[in-house]
Amino acid sequence: MLVTPLVHLPLFAPGMALGRELLAAAARQGEALGAGDVLVVAQKIVSKCEGRAVRLGDMTPGEAAAKLVGATGRAAGLAQLILDESSEIMRASPAAIIARHRTGHVLANAGIDASNVEGGGDDTVLLWPRDPDASARALRAELAALSGAVPAVVIADSLGRAWRVGTVGTAIGCAGLAAIDDQRGGTDLFGRTLQATVIAVADAVAAMAVLAMGEAAEGTPAAIVRGAARWITVDDGPGMAPGLRPVEEDMFR
Repeated sequence: MLVTPLVHLPLFAPGMALGRELLAAAARQGEALGAGDVLVVAQKIVSKCEGRAVRLGDMTPGEAAAKLVGATGRAAGLAQLILDESSEIMRASPAAIIARHRTGHVLANAGIDASNVEGGGDDTVLLWPRDPDASARALRAELAALSGAVPAVVIADSLGRAWRVGTVGTAIGCAGLAAIDDQRGGTDLFGRTLQATVIAVADAVAAMAVLAMGEAAEGTPAAIVRGAARWITVDDGPGMAPGLRPVEEDMFR
């Protein structure tokens, strides 16, 4: 598999045509998106184009936010935003606030982040897209309309993992790519039936792309991944829903 980060992208702002800018960057590098490609895009540039920046000073914290501040020491505006973006606060301590985002993903601070967010100083943070799967579908449609090519699209963010140190690029939205490859019922090298083998395809593609894109000052928030064509679908598919474990299967509650 091959990852090609897209370079010389602009600083994105609300209302910018994300697909047009990505296609222009690819063309400058002599790359043409095809139906067998996966375009992985950092969540931050999607959120910026969708106007998801918020000033903490504009928030009006409620009683629940005050309790969260007392338990964690976080800023009151941030605590309220985390509550607004979450369906459940799973753990809260000075070390971390682990939330179930309203989309079903479990992560720290409901995905709210201030890194690589220009303007407003430390008071400005960025939220996830309202519906990352819908954002991926919209970007895929834009690419198709502009170029005629229909690559798969993955929106990626860097998330921590239970019992592990460090973050890994993770798919939070996708269109045209199977989120998982369920191989249960197949056989291994010795003919044994696979009982639990379910491959997190979209997450694996996101992890590889994010590692190549970088997460600091590299300025490469998108990449083309080639070699994953067997998991690409003609239609947009169900997004990331198949890759989210149901709440009733949570063994740590």
